[in-house]
Amino acid sequence: MKRFFDKENFLFPSFEGKAKKQSVAIAAGLIVGFILASFTFFNMLYCFADIVGSIVSGSADVAIADFLRSLPVFLTFFMTFWTVLALQAFFRNLSPEKLHRSLMKNGIAITAFAGVAILYVIEGLIEGRYLKIVEGSPSALYPLDSVLYAVLFVLVGVFFILYAKKFIKKIPYVVPSRGPVCKKARGAYCTFVTFWCLFALFGLSGGIFTFFIYDFAHGYAFYGIMTALAYLLSPCFLLVWEFYFNELKEEKRKEALLPLATVALCVSGVVVALYFLSLGLGLDAPSNAGFGMFPVAFAASVNIATMLTVVTPLIVSVVVLVKGLRAKSRG
Repeated sequence: MKRFFDKENFLFPSFEGKAKKQSVAIAAGLIVGFILASFTFFNMLYCFADIVGSIVSGSADVAIADFLRSLPVFLTFFMTFWTVLALQAFFRNLSPEKLHRSLMKNGIAITAFAGVAILYVIEGLIEGRYLKIVEGSPSALYPLDSVLYAVLFVLVGVFFILYAKKFIKKIPYVVPSRGPVCKKARGAYCTFVTFWCLFALFGLSGGIFTFFIYDFAHGYAFYGIMTALAYLLSPCFLLVWEFYFNELKEEKRKEALLPLATVALCVSGVVVALYFLSLGLGLDAPSNAGFGMFPVAFAASVNIATMLTVVTPLIVSVVVLVKGLRAKSRG
């Protein structure tokens, strides 16, 4: 096991000067961006739950009004998630040409999302959709907080565009490429990773908010703890994939893939088994212990989204294990 953590096996220790500083900056940006994206995703899901609840109750007009009023919340998530994808382009750094195109495309998209959010709130104030700039729902400063957040991401998007057009010639990005690049079935691979990332976003925010929303008393402590662990497993796996596996040198990735998949499968299997055990000991736990948590409050009877979040690490582990076995058989 020690050989898998030898610093000689990793890319970062070989970086020097500007490459090391750029690598640290992008890694920090990815972490901060992912945390922000998880919180904005969770906030968006709460708004989505209200909309679906209105539809289910037969109030389609209320659902439409809720959607129009909370649209900046949805845009807030998309601009944040897109920024994470843009930073990922830096982290992979496939080639200067691809990096340039990615920065331009993502910079324009981020600026567009943010600009639309700002204009939408202004238009809503003029049209009377918002009675004042601070209404206090769904957040204490809404919709002002969405405007301020969007202004920040306008600056982020403009920076990406300027960097791609001007700054990259003066301050080139010199960090070597990280991580394996999928060439076969790339569409399926990107779709799989995107859904994994979304579940990881929900898992991070859900795992954190579990400790504030769930009822750990009245016999639900075991269920609450296992739910939090199950939520947090997906972001932990993504963290290991991004900052451990993709940091390994190419020859070490092949060697580490199968052991890493085996460990992940064992860990996820134990957590999933314990989660279902806790659920079996209290079938009323989702509706009683977590009534304030989306999607428990929205789908307490079937708890579909939580179930998917719980089993995602198990699915990922099996996929990676199969990939590792195939790589080993090919030698």
